Amino acid sequence: MKRVLFALTAIALCCVVRAEDFTRFVDPMIGADNGGYVFPGATVPYGMVKLGPDCGRLTENAGWQKGAPVVGFSHTHLNGSGGGCKYGNILMMPTVGDLDVADYASPYSRENAQVGLFGIHLDRYDVDVRLSASRHAGFHEYTFPETDKANVLIDLGKFLASIEIQEFVGSEVTVLSDTEVQGYSRVRGGWNYSEAYTVYFYAKFDTPFESFSTWREGKTYPGVAAQSDRNTPCGACLTFNTKGRRTIRVKVGISYMGCNRARENAAEIVSWDIEDVRKGAVAQWNEILSQVALEGGSEDARKIFYSSFYRVFMQPTDFRGENPKWITDEPYYGDYHAIWDTFRATHPMINLFRPTRGAEMVQSLVEIGEFDKYIPDARSSHWSGRTQGGSNADMLIADAFVKGLKGVDYERALKGMLKSATVPPGNDERQYGRGGLPDYNTLGYVSTAYERGCSRTFEYSANDYAIATVARGLGHEDIYQEYASKSHNWENLWNPNIESMGFKGFCWPRNQDGSWLSDPSFTVFSSGSFPHQFYETFSWELSFYVPHDMKRLIEKMGGRESFTRRLDTYFNESFPAETRNQLLFYTKLVGMCQISNEPCFLTPSLYAYVGEPYKTAAIVRRILREMYTSQRDGVPGNDDSGSMGAWYAFHTLGFYPNPGQDVYLISSPVFPKATLTFEDGKQLVITARNASEKNIYIKSCKLNGKPLNRCWLRHGEIIGGGTLEFEMTSKPTSWATEGLLPPSLSD
Repeated sequence: MKRVLFALTAIALCCVVRAEDFTRFVDPMIGADNGGYVFPGATVPYGMVKLGPDCGRLTENAGWQKGAPVVGFSHTHLNGSGGGCKYGNILMMPTVGDLDVADYASPYSRENAQVGLFGIHLDRYDVDVRLSASRHAGFHEYTFPETDKANVLIDLGKFLASIEIQEFVGSEVTVLSDTEVQGYSRVRGGWNYSEAYTVYFYAKFDTPFESFSTWREGKTYPGVAAQSDRNTPCGACLTFNTKGRRTIRVKVGISYMGCNRARENAAEIVSWDIEDVRKGAVAQWNEILSQVALEGGSEDARKIFYSSFYRVFMQPTDFRGENPKWITDEPYYGDYHAIWDTFRATHPMINLFRPTRGAEMVQSLVEIGEFDKYIPDARSSHWSGRTQGGSNADMLIADAFVKGLKGVDYERALKGMLKSATVPPGNDERQYGRGGLPDYNTLGYVSTAYERGCSRTFEYSANDYAIATVARGLGHEDIYQEYASKSHNWENLWNPNIESMGFKGFCWPRNQDGSWLSDPSFTVFSSGSFPHQFYETFSWELSFYVPHDMKRLIEKMGGRESFTRRLDTYFNESFPAETRNQLLFYTKLVGMCQISNEPCFLTPSLYAYVGEPYKTAAIVRRILREMYTSQRDGVPGNDDSGSMGAWYAFHTLGFYPNPGQDVYLISSPVFPKATLTFEDGKQLVITARNASEKNIYIKSCKLNGKPLNRCWLRHGEIIGGGTLEFEMTSKPTSWATEGLLPPSLSD
């Protein structure tokens, strides 16, 4: 029944949106260079196959590395995964001449990335490569020079490895006929220190190869059809004569279940024409991209928007039918990499535009939690881990719940949330659940006896509010009262005596005996990663993170005037020079705001809670202008599964979510007109009269024809369609400065 409804929804969308190719505005290379780690290759929405180039020493997380030789083209990648390397499995490479399995990488030129198509020229071999993909299969097209030694290598010992390296476990290859090869590669480790996972493949060529060899550990075996698994790398080389027909094509199905399933998956590509495969991918992407129709604005802004919107829907990966862990009829998704990044903007955008998918993703998390100890904070290669801050799947569940997403068993979800909040994960705290839970549930905070204590305490407080939200909605008032109370626990790490830059009161580490950390080298600018008390943030920044009770936070910071000045300082003053060596991340900054990292994502919108939305408009537009471009380094930090893209796309439309709540905070719409078509076909038409690079401030606003004098919206006010009309001007105005403030727990 769900599949029927989903198909009808897709048909409805196709009927109401424009028959326009929105993919022409997408540049998959935006963010591929300079630390954005954007995957530039070919894929479909939520596709299991992400087919693209792997370069250099295979240390870049999305495979691509500017200027480094191409080693080959593998079928599995993550998008924008930061320091967490994963996948790069089933690598293929066209070569010319005698085989050298130890040295076959090639310099490149003429790379060309489009939606559903990646092309590149291998200079060493004078070979043109074009790649496309369906959900479970990749399509390769190699155009060789005239030669009797045109080779296609299949290397099952290659994979991506960087900071947290993956490790080879085993591989096997079999040449089945003069057009077919199958096998597998088994790897473990990477970002989540996973147990071994196996990627099986089946390759079908459109042209018979004239000869072949297999290899193991660098030694070649001409005419030997199989290499069995001996825990050593192996591969195959298929050789063609291209003095007549120069173009060789191959379909490659992959699977996590077995070679026969990989063969079935290869069959989903019917045509041998790469343009047909590309058109199929384009059609799938247009179903999503066409849900936002922009009018006016610059071509450059349109290009950045659609490229950002595109990246939101690459992950999580739809693995239904590909679960090697347990038998299930429920949706099964993976590559939540990681929810700490994506709960803030990526998933709220999926929930707004594709709620059926959003519900499936949440329900998949619920089932994973039942079969694999805890609902995960991150997951790839069918293995959970690692947790970064809170149990932030709670935020996804609450976001789906308050926005009315259907298809989630919320009672089961609440049960999983409560397990995370009550059952300590023990020595597995970097993989599962809530680390430091014994302290949190007795002292009311995570002490310095545990790592990431400050980050965890503040995030657990927000997570507890998410639990309270779902519990109350389901009628469990006792659970609501308990967790609404616990959501105040952030106050237990509020040290009123810490001073910085004229302000008093900050988040601060606390020992188990109740005393405050007194290390003189530790300041409000200290930051770190897993062993640190502040995970990828610092006290000045984390102290703003009480998304569920901004009213109480404003009181703790000395009231509205003091809070506003503190925000102003955060966005306009630089880090003191002597503190910069304490920062883990010191990249593109707006004042002290590191928009390259997620903990500050909500902060530009917090002026809404003091009735000064014009300041949000100024900061947001500055970030959009200075930190995002249409160039290959045009993403301010790791894209993190579309997180940077989602932040840009939301603010360009003029509002941003407070995740886990049904609230959007208004910022500054960029385009004169944006028509949003929701999954059920209803449309919200956003107009911004006089909008321009200069006219960034809202003079007035109407919702469905009626004046709106507050700077926030409920989800229910927009999801049913209607009109949102802004009038823009070049100077700050009094609009919404006296209006109703967004809700807080303390109201």
